[in-house]
Amino acid sequence: MSDAILRASEWCYQGVWLGLTKWMLVPKEPPTLPARSGEHLASFRPSEGYLNYLRFFFWIGLVAIDIALTIGWIAIAFASPLIGFLITPLALAVIVLPDIVAYIALHLRYDTTWYVLTDRSMRIRRGIWKIHETTITFENIQNIRLSQGPVQRYFGFANLIVETAGGGGGAAGQPGSAGAHIGIMEGLDNATEIRNMILAHLKKSPTSGLGDEVH
Repeated sequence: MSDAILRASEWCYQGVWLGLTKWMLVPKEPPTLPARSGEHLASFRPSEGYLNYLRFFFWIGLVAIDIALTIGWIAIAFASPLIGFLITPLALAVIVLPDIVAYIALHLRYDTTWYVLTDRSMRIRRGIWKIHETTITFENIQNIRLSQGPVQRYFGFANLIVETAGGGGGAAGQPGSAGAHIGIMEGLDNATEIRNMILAHLKKSPTSGLGDEVH
């Protein structure tokens, strides 16, 4: 059943993604940032390992919930074969449809997440129904750190957490929230490289809040 559910989910997802991008104006292209001539500009999504990480927890949840629902359905059928037969379409819908919806939501989350970096700033975009974009200028950064648990380490990625002046208040901790004092780049397979690049630019800035000044 899992392979059939996966194929059905992928087929449904293609249709949903087409509908979202066409009728709900969900941008397919990455966001942009102003860059000077010759300045480095990179746009990318989270790594493939991050997508596999999301799928891993999707399958754990799918198997656990579907087993519980199937056992309940079988128990009803044993207690009353007629009722079990009559509720078969409803039972299949309850078991299968949430799996398809969860799979679609998982891929939408991945495909609508974008990161953009220049030599002076970064931009994070997330969201489907409501799109959030957070732009952080490197000179405003007060703290930058990596976060990586054992499961994330297994899938080969880490999260880069960037805090600006005033971080820790209000919306802090909400990934990519508009107006927040924190930006989280999830699912980076080169998080250390990006952190070091940002730190290098910070050290060159006489007005940055982090690092030694380089004249």
